[in-house]
Amino acid sequence: MENIIVVRGAGDLSTAIIHRLNRCGFKVVALEIDKPLAIRREVAFSEAVYTGEMTVEGVNCKLCKTIDEIEDTINNKNVALVVDAKGEYIKKLNPSVVIDAILAKKNLGTTKDMANLTIGLGPGFCAGEDVDIVVETMRGHNLGRVITEGFAMKNTGVPGSINGISKDRVVYSNSCGEIKTLANIGDIVKKNQVLAYIIDEKNNKHEVKATIDGLLRGIIRDGAIVPNNLKILDIDPRLEELKNSYTISDKGRCISGGVLEAILSNCEIFSCTKKY
Repeated sequence: MENIIVVRGAGDLSTAIIHRLNRCGFKVVALEIDKPLAIRREVAFSEAVYTGEMTVEGVNCKLCKTIDEIEDTINNKNVALVVDAKGEYIKKLNPSVVIDAILAKKNLGTTKDMANLTIGLGPGFCAGEDVDIVVETMRGHNLGRVITEGFAMKNTGVPGSINGISKDRVVYSNSCGEIKTLANIGDIVKKNQVLAYIIDEKNNKHEVKATIDGLLRGIIRDGAIVPNNLKILDIDPRLEELKNSYTISDKGRCISGGVLEAILSNCEIFSCTKKY
């Protein structure tokens, strides 16, 4: 197998990158943890870990367990997903490009020697040192910018603003435990409505309430085990934007454009003579 791109992570922003690369004809293999905790699950290829298959805006992703399954999947123009938190498949696949799209706000082990071109998303990476290129993930003027030296902007911990609402549109877990959801993605919710419970180790129920009126754009999978203070749901105050719950975000599309630029500006790394 030649000219493979490996993407570490398959949450919603990672999926935006994977989706664009697949649509542009690249062979993409995504690596995920065994129990991903995506919120915008309708647009996250990580859901294939649970369901075996996931389609986002016409691009299909399949869970694979062997090299043969990976090869068959990508040769059929689908995305291959493998459960591999440590990145052990990187050596097996010998990819031309490795993209760290885990978005952990720190480097969890990606190094320049993993591929001819390595790309890190957001804070935690230094372009020219631990990866070749960093792509900015902070909303604003520089979103999607390709950085060849230095760092992306530091994490502020404040979600991007929608209709003037920022931190209140995102809800975090208020306890450790198992989450039991009472609402679904796409539901219209009201402020203070109980959307889920978190059941702790003593079997106590902790209510998770909506912080604003709006559309439930994302909520963590029912039955997930969550730590305290984990982002578990996202509310969009725009009731007319239901379709946004099922499509790739503007932020995701912008970041994916930066990643594509970084790859195409280094297209000599590929062994093929394909013209872009």
